[in-house]
Amino acid sequence: GRAVLSQFLTLSNTTPRLSSSLFCGRLGSKYLKRPGSIRHNRTINGDNGAGFRCCCSVSLSQPAVPETSSIPVRKRIVSGVQPTGAIHLGNYLGAIKTWIELQDSYDTLFFIVDLHAITLPYDTQQLSKATRNTAAIYLACGVDTSKASVFVQSHVRAHVELMWLLSSATPIGWLNRMIQFKEKSRKAGDENVGVALLTYPVLMASDILLYQSDLVPVGEDQKQHLELTRELAERVNYLYGGRKWKKLGGRGGAIFKVPEPLIPPAGARVMSLTDGLSKMSKSAPSDQSRINLLDPKDVIANKIKRCKTDSFPGMEFDNPERPECNNLLSIYQLISGKTKEEVAQECQDMNWGTFKTLLTDALVDHLHPIQVRHEEIISDPAYLDGVLGEGATKAAAIADATLSNVYQAMGFLHR
Repeated sequence: GRAVLSQFLTLSNTTPRLSSSLFCGRLGSKYLKRPGSIRHNRTINGDNGAGFRCCCSVSLSQPAVPETSSIPVRKRIVSGVQPTGAIHLGNYLGAIKTWIELQDSYDTLFFIVDLHAITLPYDTQQLSKATRNTAAIYLACGVDTSKASVFVQSHVRAHVELMWLLSSATPIGWLNRMIQFKEKSRKAGDENVGVALLTYPVLMASDILLYQSDLVPVGEDQKQHLELTRELAERVNYLYGGRKWKKLGGRGGAIFKVPEPLIPPAGARVMSLTDGLSKMSKSAPSDQSRINLLDPKDVIANKIKRCKTDSFPGMEFDNPERPECNNLLSIYQLISGKTKEEVAQECQDMNWGTFKTLLTDALVDHLHPIQVRHEEIISDPAYLDGVLGEGATKAAAIADATLSNVYQAMGFLHR
């Protein structure tokens, strides 16, 4: 038996195109057994009388099959937009347009964050309609459901469950330092601020961590929330992961991936048309401050015509004394698809009147196909419901696996 095994090992070490399976009685069952790979071939040297049987399959015509796939695993990206108010140019250039580019290279999940939309007073009659409208805009802008999952946040219940579990591990001091909470609560007043506005970042963390996200596209104003997500992932991994989780029957190691921010080089923060120092926002009181994606041609022209400018000659990027000029040039650059250098050269000698006409035409040309496609999608509710249902099913499969691990690691009784 030893002689046969020695000859077999010599053969396997000297034959470059050898694939083999070796199953050898009691010895094989202890050391060499691999379920599902047994092949019955002629016995070499029979039974040696000591209970050792060597069954070898040798192929010299096929290359060895590697144990791991050579196909690279795509990194995962998740992102979403609230269905409050109208989707505007800032949402599009800062988020949705970037998604279209990312979906070809990453495993992507894009959802409508309707649970976040109720942190401040809202119109209950409009929430459902706005949710469907936002989903239709995703698709109209170019999100491809063969490459990305599109779903509604509240349709995957694991978001809320994980938020509660994460809340138990989130120090209140971490939430009290969130800038957005301070700003929004100051505007709304204490009587109108619910607990949800304070715990909003924990829900955002659950949105990200549920899907073991590698990267999260964020604007400058969301970097603080993502940093809290990273800190919370590390905290939960420390408190419940590793050997503690393994003792409870889990796999051990990290429970959550710690995600990294993905900030686009341009367009991450599109500014208001009426104030170049303030972000373009749905909550701004004046509709003149933003270009909505579904604004008709005459409305776009009127808003650009009336937008805030300055008295400096020519057009230029990155002059701190000209925030509006920098913002409008950046919008034109992103809409036209030109480089920053090309736009600077093209517009450097223009006056405001000439440039505004150029920008208006570029916006109308870019948004018109989106508006046409949106109308087609929103008029076919069965198609839209099918997309959202399929997306929620795919998302829930990933989310439920993560949630099950968290429950196990935190010591809950198995369902």
